[in-house]
Amino acid sequence: LKELAVKEEHRRVIVVPKIVVEVLYNEIQRSSKYRCGMALRFARISRIRDDKTPKEADTIQRVKEIYEKQFLKKGKYKAD
Repeated sequence: LKELAVKEEHRRVIVVPKIVVEVLYNEIQRSSKYRCGMALRFARISRIRDDKTPKEADTIQRVKEIYEKQFLKKGKYKAD
């Protein structure tokens, strides 16, 4: 992924959207630290998705939908 980097700021790396990766995580959390307002807890790349284009990747809106559903699944409702 380093070869796709166009800008690095501290722990943040901006890359050209050329590949899609599948990310595993333990939980989605709200976070004021990130502009999108969400963070993946214990995120790690599991594989490169050669079968998908960047336009087919999930959006922040989709992440927010998954965030809402994760609490319903656990029997708790934590939506803000």
